[in-house]
Amino acid sequence: MNTLIAISGLGIFCLIAEIFNLRKLLVPVSILGLLAILGLTVSEFNTTASFYNNMIVVNKFSVAFSSLFIILTIFLIALSGDFYKQHQTKISDFIAIKIFLLAGAVAMVSFGNLAMFFLGIEVLSIALYILAASRRLDLKSNEAGMKYFLMGSFASGIILFGICLVYGATGYFDMNDIFDLAQGAGLPIWFPIGITLIIIGMLFKIAAAPFHFWAPDVYEGSPSMTTATMSTLAKVVAMATLYKLLSGLTDLSPKVELLIVIISMLSMTVGNIMALPQKNVKRMLAFSGISHAGFMLMALLSLPTAATSLLYYTSAYALAGIASFAVIIYVTKDKNNEDISNFNGLGKTNPLLASILTASLLSMAGIPIFSGFFAKFMLFEQIIKAGFLVVVIVAVLNSIVSIGYYFKLILAMYTKDSTEEKKEVPLVYYAVAVISILLNIILGVYPSLVTNLLN
Repeated sequence: MNTLIAISGLGIFCLIAEIFNLRKLLVPVSILGLLAILGLTVSEFNTTASFYNNMIVVNKFSVAFSSLFIILTIFLIALSGDFYKQHQTKISDFIAIKIFLLAGAVAMVSFGNLAMFFLGIEVLSIALYILAASRRLDLKSNEAGMKYFLMGSFASGIILFGICLVYGATGYFDMNDIFDLAQGAGLPIWFPIGITLIIIGMLFKIAAAPFHFWAPDVYEGSPSMTTATMSTLAKVVAMATLYKLLSGLTDLSPKVELLIVIISMLSMTVGNIMALPQKNVKRMLAFSGISHAGFMLMALLSLPTAATSLLYYTSAYALAGIASFAVIIYVTKDKNNEDISNFNGLGKTNPLLASILTASLLSMAGIPIFSGFFAKFMLFEQIIKAGFLVVVIVAVLNSIVSIGYYFKLILAMYTKDSTEEKKEVPLVYYAVAVISILLNIILGVYPSLVTNLLN
């Protein structure tokens, strides 16, 4: 609860700072504030508490994921200073929106009541709608914002209808009461229907197939900073929230397990196959994100161990995503598109950025020594123990396919010649890219730093 209050206070400070013309202090003060909030959050790790009649629940799960969200937001705000330097009059708005988005994310993994769950979703979603359409003179950004708003609104409506059916069946919004009733028999038919509708709405937020059609267009049309936020922070938040919604059920019914198996395999396969012909890097990473959503959904097939494997996988994926987008944002910030041709010869003109982008792509593909490999290995081991060998075989085949489109970008950086001269790179891009990929490698070398947190 302290975390949520502190984040909201920092967001309000960013808005007030504009009044006093403190724009130059916004980014450093926001980063320092988030670091302090991170310390406050970590200090609550071994405490278990609930607030306001179980509306907010603080436990190891919520603290661990909230800490990850805060770290990702620090990286995103650090990049925002240079990314929005042409829009100095609006920089306080952009940073405040990202901080309020973080508040919604924390609420989504800390809820103990379906009302707080929906409130968190809406705070996060509205912030993303605004950011997606923030380039008001760019038709692609307008299209992305409108498409995301319309599809997101339908998904929110489906979730809300599901919540209404669950309430109608149980008479409760409180998750503990709902889970207690779910263990027994005798709940009316609209309870499983309501749960199914909530899951479908969350699958849209994760961009899992067949609810993924919005993602490529929205990722491509949105400003690169917004795409980075949706690809890393928003996806991880939605996945953690979906797990929390299902975690109170001791065993998933065979029908729900079958649904997860089908959607997981479909997401991995559709995402990877559609990514192969892509020439736009953001569109390629959109399909890559759809395939990773399939991998994350696999964790739900082994609910007792899902929290640990999900935290490790999402940490590895998000850190690799931040590192890659730090490079992509720099390379494409003065360009009209994000085509792979923009990366031609980057290995010669800027070896450090090229090596970081290569490392992040290899982590996403699941190559050792990066944490992406160990995250997949841990996930596969748990799913085999749970008895879903077919899903693991499909996942391994899809990991091999993914190497094809990741290497397309890597080969462009090292085998083709650049037509541009070497330029000065702002220090913040190096800092964010290097720190995030180093954290990724550290988690690969010492996975126990994350895997022991929720045990």
